[in-house]
Formats: sequence, C-alpha cells, structure tokens
Amino acid sequence: MDLAGKTVVVTGAGRGFGRAFALHAGRMGARVFVSARTLAAAQKVAVEVAADKGGAQVDAFACDLADPHTIRGFADGVATYTAKVDVLVNNGARYLEGPDLWDADDEAITDTIASGATGTLLTVKHFLPLLRASEGADVVNLVSSAAEARNHRSQAHPAFYAAKAAQAGFADVLSHRLRPEGIRVISLYPPDFTDGDPLHSNWDDTSRTADDPLTAQSVLDCVLFAIGQPRDCFIRSFHFEQLL
Repeated sequence: MDLAGKTVVVTGAGRGFGRAFALHAGRMGARVFVSARTLAAAQKVAVEVAADKGGAQVDAFACDLADPHTIRGFADGVATYTAKVDVLVNNGARYLEGPDLWDADDEAITDTIASGATGTLLTVKHFLPLLRASEGADVVNLVSSAAEARNHRSQAHPAFYAAKAAQAGFADVLSHRLRPEGIRVISLYPPDFTDGDPLHSNWDDTSRTADDPLTAQSVLDCVLFAIGQPRDCFIRSFHFEQLL
C-alpha cells in the first residue's frame, strides 16, 4: 500500500503498536505526526521514523490524553504544519491492571477513563477540521476485546473495561454520523497481542499460524487493509477470535 502524499497522525506512538504504525506509515511515504505522554518519548520515535528506510518527514508532540489542554495543543500544533489529516490513529490509552476495584487508587481510575474515553473523543473533536479538509479521511480506533459484550477474559481493572466500552460507543455513533461526509471510522477490538519491533530483523519472520497468538503485524495489516479500500467500502470494525 502507498501512503505517499497522505498525512497520518498517531497518538500513543512512544512504544508498541503506535510506534510500529508510525514507522510503517513513514516507510509508505506518509507525512507523519506522532505524540506520546512525554515529548522525549515522541521525539525518540520521530528520529526512528525519519532515519528508517523511507526517510519520512515526521514531527513529534507531547500529548497526555487525560489532559484536554495538551490534546488541543497537539491538534493546533499539527495544524501549523498541514492543512489536512488523512488518517488519525487513536492508539493511546492507559492500561490498568487488577480485577478488583481496590487494586487502583482514585487518581489512576480517573486517569484511565479520561485517557481512553474522553481522550479519544477530544482528539477526534479537535482534529475534525483537518479530517474534513481531506478528500477521504479515516479515523482508526484501537479499542480492545474488553469492550465486547460479556468478554471477561482480561484481568484488566474495571476502569479499563469502562474506558474501552465508552470508546466503542463513541466510535459506533461517530461512524454513523460522519458517513455522510465520507469520513470512515474503523475500530479494532483485539485481545492482548504480541508487540513486535519493525526495526528488528525478526519482524517479517514472526510466526503467524492459527496456533499463535495475535501479532502486532496482523493488527497493522488489518488497519492498512481497511484504509486501503475504495471509498464506498466502510469497514466499521474488526473482531478477533481468541486462542482461549
């Protein structure tokens, strides 16, 4: 797939899937904007993207998705560099462990729900003018299988479940309401998957058989498949079978 001439924004790009997607977007010719909670983390990935095979143009921003002020600052900052955004990847969100409500303090619970739910909503809100300026924009949400009905497999804290359920509800109604404008909203509901490093030599050789857990490579392929479809094809969601 070719992303040449496309502008891609990735939240939570400091590590894991966000970093992997930013690296691949750069390789495919996209103009890339990355954010992480700290500017240092975002800048580290930006350097990797710029130095990678495609030599992409990339800029980094600090954005704490639990802080509305930094979300607005991120969107305003990107708007100083570009008049449009073609792909917005809502990847950033805090994970919180512990099946019991008392496994986390009030501040951690508040931060988890704010980053996953409110953070996604405000990110789309403040990037929407740039998305509307694109000839065909895609909003990609990395939700979680924890948002699926009666999915109790994860040992995540109930606050994480709440955040992801809210994110899923927002994505669902947003897909319906933005369809008339030609903006696609694509949500993925993966279980825990193995992170891979696109800069490591084993990235392309990772085993991806039916007996293996889901990989970051396959999740990334799903995103690229969905955004690569003709504009009459609105793929709203990807749900994944789990090993257990």
